[in-house]
Order: sequence, then structure tokens, then C-alpha cells
Amino acid sequence: LQKHKHFMLTRLDTSQSVPVQVDRSGETRRVAWIIADPLEAGQLRRYRLSSATARSDTGKGVTVENDGKHLIVKVGSKPVLRYNHAVVPSPDPKTPYYARSGYIHPLFSPSGKIVTDDFNPDHAHQHGVMFAWRKSTFEGHGADCWNQMAGEGRVEHVKFEASGGGPVFGFFTARLRHVGLKLPGGPKPMLDETWYVRVFNTSDSFLFDLVSTQNTHGSSPLTVEKCHYGGFAIRGAAAWSKHRGRDHDFLTSQGKNKKDGNHTRPRWVDIHGLLDGQTSGVTIMDHPQNFRFPQPVRLHPYMPYFCFAPSVLGSFDIEQGKPFVSRYRLYVHDGKVEPPVVERLWHDYADPPVVRIVTDP
Repeated sequence: LQKHKHFMLTRLDTSQSVPVQVDRSGETRRVAWIIADPLEAGQLRRYRLSSATARSDTGKGVTVENDGKHLIVKVGSKPVLRYNHAVVPSPDPKTPYYARSGYIHPLFSPSGKIVTDDFNPDHAHQHGVMFAWRKSTFEGHGADCWNQMAGEGRVEHVKFEASGGGPVFGFFTARLRHVGLKLPGGPKPMLDETWYVRVFNTSDSFLFDLVSTQNTHGSSPLTVEKCHYGGFAIRGAAAWSKHRGRDHDFLTSQGKNKKDGNHTRPRWVDIHGLLDGQTSGVTIMDHPQNFRFPQPVRLHPYMPYFCFAPSVLGSFDIEQGKPFVSRYRLYVHDGKVEPPVVERLWHDYADPPVVRIVTDP
């Protein structure tokens, strides 16, 4: 893999060419492809990987474009998400503290419906898909980066490290920073965070991974205090906020909803509701390697938001030299969620197929 730039992948039982892409995100280069046809547990499928002089698939696949304020990811001509790297100002000049960068909004369904919200008047600090700790302490002082009105902290985009598209996936790596605003001597960085987002080339539904890696900025630890919410969160569509919970619901891997699912520990949660007369929604899957898996969830009783909140189980420290890594997969769909489909997707995520490379003699 180190010697070649392009590859061709052929499925041996059908002689079909399969789109393949080189993954350069880690220290070791790998090739990636999508298993489109079912592969049951215990089954074997063989491919031939060979070098190519040019990319074997010339279709658009997944594209990643930067317009100067946002990173826009599309599958073909369909928009999937927009990552806001420039500061998005508060729509209300009386509340400038709600401005924010470093989050995803809008998030689109495959039919083009917007399934997230931003700056909703009931909780203007909830921004699309975001990550912030609600109750934390840094160097003996409060460091709430969730509730922006408190003025204790903020999360901000710093820079991009890489981005790109291809026939199998598009990706970007972004650096963020959690800043304490009421620390001695003035604002001070507390956490450095990296987002690695990978969007797969699927169009009937959208599928993407988000890996957050948080490190302390210096030698001081950040203590995430026990709290009933805060963490990796999503704010659902604006239309779901109009009638105090009658426009949306949740479904968890344990079959629970907003009435009985709060602070349970499911493997996945789906938020869904009517948009233009049809149901759309988003499922977020918790990875088994995450801290305190399965993580407790905060399901709000009437507002369309939830978060994975490990702080429900007690306080913990993010310490120097011990990166706090959080992994989630998001499945964006039109139509009602089908639990067997999500269960299969979660198992694909948690226990992917094993690949063995055999070289020709």
C-alpha cells in the first residue's frame, strides 16, 4: 500500500469492480470500501486488490467543499451536513454570547429535509450536533461550556488539519478548543479537541462517523462533574419544537421513548418526527470502546434534543497524557426508523467484518 497511489478492487465471485479508496487518516495507509450486499455472520467474501494507474471510480462520490465559513459535505448532489468553522453570530443582538463555531448544522435527510436546529429561542445554546460539558471544573473554577449565557466557557473552532472526498467516503479533521472564560488572569484554553468526521457514500440514507479526541491543554486536569446532562448532543429540527413534544419522539435500542428512556443506557437512540408531513430522523450509535459504555442518555421530556451523558454516573477527570476519545455513528433517514435495520447497523459499527490479506505467491 505504501508504494501505490491508486487501487482497483474486484469481487471474485461476481467479477464486479468495487469502488475503493485509500484511507490516509492514520499512521498506516489502508484501503476502504463499502460492503453493499449482505454478508452474514460467518460468511466469507473474497476480493482481489491490484494497483492502478488512476482512480478506478471516476464518479463524484462524496465531496467536501469549503466556502470560507462552512465545510459542506455532499453525497453526489445531495447535501449531507455543514460544519460551521466560522463563528455564527446570535440572531438576537441582545444575546451575543450565544455565538458559536465548531459544530454541525444543518444536518440533512436524504430527501433534503433539515433535521437539526440552531439558536432555538427556548434553548439558544443548543447548536445542531455539538459537544460540550455542562458542569466542569478547571483549576478550581467553574468551566461550563454548554450554557453559554453563564459566561464561564465556550467551544470554538481553531483550524482544519485535513479534508477530502472520494468514491467511498469524504472526511475532515478539525481542531477545536474549550476555553475557560472566568479563570484567574482571563480566558484560558482548557481542552484541545479534534473531530474526525467520515461521511460514507450512501444515498438512500446517510451514514457518518464522528470521533472526538479531547486532551488537556496544559498540565491541569479538567474535572467533569456529576450532572444529569452534557456531552455529545443533537438538537432536533425546528418544526419539532412547536408543540412541546407532540411533534417528535425518541426510540432507543431498549424500546424506550421520551416517557421512560431518560438516563437509561441504550446502545443507540433515534430522534424522529414529522417534516412536511413525512417522518425523518437521526439515530446516534454509541461505540463499545466509549467511556462508560453504554453511556446514559438525557432524553428531554418535551424538547427535541438528547445527549450521551457519561457524567450521569459520576464525576471523572480528563488528564494530561490520557486522551478522552468518544466515538459515535450517525444514521440519517427518511421514513420511520426500523429497529432491525438499526440493530444491524450498530453491529456493523461495533463488530465490523475481519479483513485478512493474502498475497499472491
